Amino acid sequence: MANVWAIHSVGDSLVTYLRNSYNTFIDQNAPDDSSLPNPVPECRFSLLSSPAFDDMESALEGEHQLSLYLYRINVNEHLRNLRQGGDFPQKQVPLSLDLHYLMTVWSKSALAEQLIIAWAMRQMQATPVLDRSYLSAQANWGTEEMVQIIPAELTHEDMMRIWDALKPAYRLSFGYVARVVRIESDVVETGLPVVATRFGLGVANGATETVEPRLGVLP
Repeated sequence: MANVWAIHSVGDSLVTYLRNSYNTFIDQNAPDDSSLPNPVPECRFSLLSSPAFDDMESALEGEHQLSLYLYRINVNEHLRNLRQGGDFPQKQVPLSLDLHYLMTVWSKSALAEQLIIAWAMRQMQATPVLDRSYLSAQANWGTEEMVQIIPAELTHEDMMRIWDALKPAYRLSFGYVARVVRIESDVVETGLPVVATRFGLGVANGATETVEPRLGVLP
């Protein structure tokens, strides 16, 4: 399980993965030996905060950009009621989150806009799971930690509601969900457990004397 840097780590890791993969895509499709009809455009990749998203339109200046914007967080519905057991019953369960992202292409060129979003969607489908080798180190991910990336089931109305709440005009976008991001608790319950004992004593005639439970707390 990860620490409180986990949310930022997932978004930052996705952007880094896409940026590095796109640079490889450009190198593999250089003008001299490319099978594509047009050169692959340069593209910037960024993880946006809410204020930065509002300013994206004015910041374009002829560049092509792909942004990832975390617009919603919810507690995973299947793990929200999980209770800790095993050897550490006093330790709180991890916080299990689903992260909802809006992937958006910013470009004034229809060719660049559509090529970049098509490439990005293909790349996300090719790597539907991020393991520790993809995730940035600041969240201290466990050795077997994995985050699943799935397409979000956004209707047209859902997408329009998201954009209505944002400042820029609509841009070509697609939604993804990263699940399950588990953040480990650093709080341990301090209450001491109540101890009850019940046992039997054998006597000479074969009967058993029962000693009633004694209640107390551990010292």
